[in-house]
Amino acid sequence: MATLEIDDIHLHYGAAEALRGISLSAEPARITCVLGRNGVGKTSLLRAVTGQHPVSSGTVAFDGAPLKTRPAYARAALGIATVPQGREIFPLLTVRENLETGFACLPRRARRIPIEVFELFPVLETMLSRRGGDLSGGQQQQLAIGRALVTKPKLLLLDEPTEGIQPSIIKDIGRALRYLRDTAGLTILLVEQYLDFCRELADDVYIMDRGEIVHHGPAADLDKDDVRRHLMV
Repeated sequence: MATLEIDDIHLHYGAAEALRGISLSAEPARITCVLGRNGVGKTSLLRAVTGQHPVSSGTVAFDGAPLKTRPAYARAALGIATVPQGREIFPLLTVRENLETGFACLPRRARRIPIEVFELFPVLETMLSRRGGDLSGGQQQQLAIGRALVTKPKLLLLDEPTEGIQPSIIKDIGRALRYLRDTAGLTILLVEQYLDFCRELADDVYIMDRGEIVHHGPAADLDKDDVRRHLMV
């Protein structure tokens, strides 16, 4: 598996600067969590990695290769998969068809749904013929993660996967991420606001505020008052 290296990136939307000198590293077989309040630039950080929005300066590298000039589809082909905020599944497609959209970045010979998708989320196998829009929010989140895994990623990006999800499915997602880290050795970059979820899962924690990294350290730091104050509304 491969390391993600972000060095001093800046990102703008017109004249507005969303990211200011962000540097971050996410390593194989580790869960790196980015925490922060709404509007601090967490989603913009993921867009910079996936190629959905260009950086103004700085470098993003994956497995030693610079990504700045690579379009989003080329980054997906390198093994970068994302689970977007709000899930963004296709409501009129069946669960099977949603999963198969992950085939787009794979060579024809590799186009099959990995068995681990159904091992991690058994409910998906029982609902293959149901439309994605008929699933509950938690089931749709499992489907979005499953679709990302179909691409056989080396790096998995997740944007607030616990948002609006019932506690039982949050636990299922947590177990899946631990498996992907500990057994598959995946590099995982998790953007979250749910402090307890990150505390339980993360190996490394970055906290963002106003487009900048204001803290970096082990997950144990989240129990320190001077660290938690960065997350207070």
